[in-house]
Amino acid sequence: MPLPGRFSDPCALTLAGLLAVSTATCLALGLRARARRARAGVPLERVWHPQESVPLTPAEEHAFGQVAARLSPGPVHRPR
Repeated sequence: MPLPGRFSDPCALTLAGLLAVSTATCLALGLRARARRARAGVPLERVWHPQESVPLTPAEEHAFGQVAARLSPGPVHRPR
């Protein structure tokens, strides 16, 4: 028994089926990713870095500031 109206067209049925399958797939993948993120709530192990306990000299601090200024986003022709 054919469906009445616009839905009797096989293209419309195919489109509706593809839309339903893609929606179900997106929902399933989203819920799965959310569950994975919730499970990974364990804090990461902190990595020690030598600069945390060794004080920098003023020259090293200045050099670090120059590098950080060049890497920071902003206008290209910013005075440094």
